Amino acid sequence: MTAINTEVRSFERSIGGFFNLLEVDVRMVSMVLVLALIWIGFQIMTGGNFITPRNLWNLAVQTSVVGIMATGMVFMLIMRNVDLSIGSILGFSGMLMAIIQVEWLPPYLGLGHPLLWIAAVLLGIIAATLIGMFQGVICAYGAVPSFIVTLGGLLVFRGAAWWVASGRTVAPMDETFQMIGGGITGSIGAAASWIFAAVVAVLITINAYRARLRRKHFGFPLKPLWAEFLVTGIAVAAIIGFVAVMNAYPLPVTVAEDIWKERGVELAEGSPVPPIARGIPIPVLIMLAVAAAMAFLARRTRFGRHVYAIGGNPEAAKLGGIHVKRMTVATFALMGLVTGIAAAIATARLNAGANATGTLAELTTIAAAVIGGTSLGGGVGTVVGALLGALVMQSLSSGMVLVGIDTPMQNIVIGVVLVTAVWLDTMYQKLKR
Repeated sequence: MTAINTEVRSFERSIGGFFNLLEVDVRMVSMVLVLALIWIGFQIMTGGNFITPRNLWNLAVQTSVVGIMATGMVFMLIMRNVDLSIGSILGFSGMLMAIIQVEWLPPYLGLGHPLLWIAAVLLGIIAATLIGMFQGVICAYGAVPSFIVTLGGLLVFRGAAWWVASGRTVAPMDETFQMIGGGITGSIGAAASWIFAAVVAVLITINAYRARLRRKHFGFPLKPLWAEFLVTGIAVAAIIGFVAVMNAYPLPVTVAEDIWKERGVELAEGSPVPPIARGIPIPVLIMLAVAAAMAFLARRTRFGRHVYAIGGNPEAAKLGGIHVKRMTVATFALMGLVTGIAAAIATARLNAGANATGTLAELTTIAAAVIGGTSLGGGVGTVVGALLGALVMQSLSSGMVLVGIDTPMQNIVIGVVLVTAVWLDTMYQKLKR
């Protein structure tokens, strides 16, 4: 038995050493493996209907709302705070966006005015940001725990969403605004998608090269060249594969036929309509842009360093000259900002402002961040991990819908996953000590 344990430990050390050589987080790799197992499992259970271009395209769109909010939740949890009100803020700001462009501004600007949806989105995002800032002020300067403040916010803003529209569903939305939510017109097409892939691949390569030069300049250890090429190659291959899948899902035949006619292409009677690829959905592009900005904020700015410092040791951070209260307010405002962006996507996707929008979104978002490696103890977490966690959570939900599992059972599964993720995080932190 002792010999077996010794061999197991030796194997674990070799695996850990390999990933350390690649400078890849073992937890991130584990998450990718879990995601692969989930996909394979649902592919078998659904008879081959899960890993298809259509379902993966829809899965990407569905992940965008939770993914955007999860990037903000990473900062909250790193700072040892939590925001339970984001689902209600999403519903409230989404309702504001809907009622502003449908009822409040048309008498002044006229129906169909291009500024209607732009003003609605900006005002909705500003409202969500101010709500987050207000809650942050109460937590920081009123010394009220974030759990209590945001629990109150959950109730207040869910009621406010109902009050703003008197319980009505407000629709329809502006056609241009609807593109933000994806759908038939909410994607960029095949050519633009491949251009996007090429640009991102070049940026990944340049970033890897510049990072290696910086490490060499400061005398830091360098990864072997094969490891550098392997990691960069996997990242580029992932981008290319993603775009290929997005382009493999075509527009409906009737829509494609209309587009060909608009382009002046005459189609012979009875001949098949040439397919037109949808490409990357706009909400996914928004999610990737938000994630890139938040990752830059976390890793390359003073604000990000202060967030991690406060989460690691608030007292030491305070003694080190960091304004903890001001940072708390800023983090809550940032959470409100990304929630407002997510609200625009959710409202555009529904093509309506509804009172139930965002219900239980806070739990899914927290679960995504924790599954992605963000510690509830503070000081640890990554934006990329949160996106992977959001994809895991949405894959579970999408797969359970395809299998035909009832909503109550879906909630049970998500609850179990959340508790398990927190337990695994606790065990991981103990092992690190």
